[in-house]
Amino acid sequence: MKKQHLVSRLELVKLTKQYPGCLANDRISMTLMPGEIHALLGENGAGKSTLVKTIYGVVSPDKGDILWDGKEVVIKSPSIARDLGIGMVFQHFSLFETLTISQNIELCLSKTQLHEIGDLAAKITELSQAYGLNVDPTRYVHTLSIGERQRVEIMRCLVQSVKLLILDEPTSVLTPQEVAGLFDVLRTLSKEGCSILFISHKLHEVTEICHKATILRGGKVVDTCVPNEETPASIAKMMVGDLADQEAGYVKREGTTTVFHVDDLSLPSKQPFGTVLKNIQFELKAGEILGVAGVAGNGQDELMAVISGEDERNVKNHLHLKGEPIGHLHAGERRRLGMAYVPEERLGRGAVPDMSLSENALLTHSDGFIKSGLVDWQGIKDYTKSLISKYKVKCHGEFSEAKSLSGGNLQKFIMGREIGQNPNVLICAHPTWGVDVGAALAIHQALLELRDKGAAILLISEDIDELFLLADRMSAVCDGYLSPVVRTEHTNIDQIGQWMAGTFINTHQPQEAQA
Repeated sequence: MKKQHLVSRLELVKLTKQYPGCLANDRISMTLMPGEIHALLGENGAGKSTLVKTIYGVVSPDKGDILWDGKEVVIKSPSIARDLGIGMVFQHFSLFETLTISQNIELCLSKTQLHEIGDLAAKITELSQAYGLNVDPTRYVHTLSIGERQRVEIMRCLVQSVKLLILDEPTSVLTPQEVAGLFDVLRTLSKEGCSILFISHKLHEVTEICHKATILRGGKVVDTCVPNEETPASIAKMMVGDLADQEAGYVKREGTTTVFHVDDLSLPSKQPFGTVLKNIQFELKAGEILGVAGVAGNGQDELMAVISGEDERNVKNHLHLKGEPIGHLHAGERRRLGMAYVPEERLGRGAVPDMSLSENALLTHSDGFIKSGLVDWQGIKDYTKSLISKYKVKCHGEFSEAKSLSGGNLQKFIMGREIGQNPNVLICAHPTWGVDVGAALAIHQALLELRDKGAAILLISEDIDELFLLADRMSAVCDGYLSPVVRTEHTNIDQIGQWMAGTFINTHQPQEAQA
């Protein structure tokens, strides 16, 4: 009997895309087979985003061919991609808060598709049960958690009978339990013949679920591998060259004196769909990192705004720095007392997009470089150049506009700027969100060096692995409540994951646990 030749689901042949001053994709060739879960890996700027946008019809290649089920195709728009059976779940979801799940999914369907489906709500319910997605078509999006919203995005693809599902950083905002549920869905889709293109910086997840991996560097394919035959460290080396072993972990420290503490803080949200803070209390100790885990939208933004002074409501007796109340002081006064702040949003809050790096450095260092109303421009220029050099920020110099930097390089600059103030307290949100392996390692080392100098650090992150790597003590936030605080070596990912889902609420008083 003659052996049947299996036709590829997707084949890219020497795809090339040139932007002014940047060769984003340089003759990239890659093949995905039916049912294959294929990882696309690389540093920020390696060309991943351009490549998947080309597959999805957002970007047109300058050269090269795309073969779909063995036949050459031209994908000029996302609607053409969807008609072929290509679905994409972007890192930032595109759902309307005030519409139901069914209404959101209906918006992306053609009249022909709606006619073929018939009862859309019934179809959603049927697929939800088949894949264990637990999606109720009548629920409004603003009532959903981040994990539930991601399931809606996946459902939107399933309704269209997807043959290739592209996932961009799909686990970055999920609890460990939600990640496990997502992987169950992906394995089911894979068994049914659906191909999956999986973009992630979490290399241990790649080794767990992916059948093959393609590694990009500088717009080119530099390597391929079978992930379950590799380790996260060996894959990282393919991505960025020689790199320290990130699995080794770091030495945990026990803090000394309390530098900052929050006492019984309850505060309504200023936003319509925000989260009310409820009885928050914790302390930060000198020479220690306190990690706070949580799924986005559970009060992290509100807590950061109150602590940093962005939320200007008077909470005088609830925030104390070095024993003195600071809840009535504005953000600049808190900085002068030794508090530094790295917000989640880099452009707009961490840095002014149209300002140069020197001007952005001056914004939080004005006391040191302004005398008698005059700016010491040479001094701020030299200081900025030292930050660029120390933190290996890739840019065109101290006059580069903040918006011209990649996310990872801008994050390194902002971290360096804040650490350069030698703060007593550093409040830091999602320090390595969306940055590549090399930049993440540099940021981790900078945080640990600051800790070892005696600073107290509050580290809020949705990356639970990062928290276990860096934090000396751990907690989690859910629905505006803060869980007990425990030493990292006395807990595990499963417990923190349960706390992220709120299991401690109504069963524990939110208070400091004994180490």
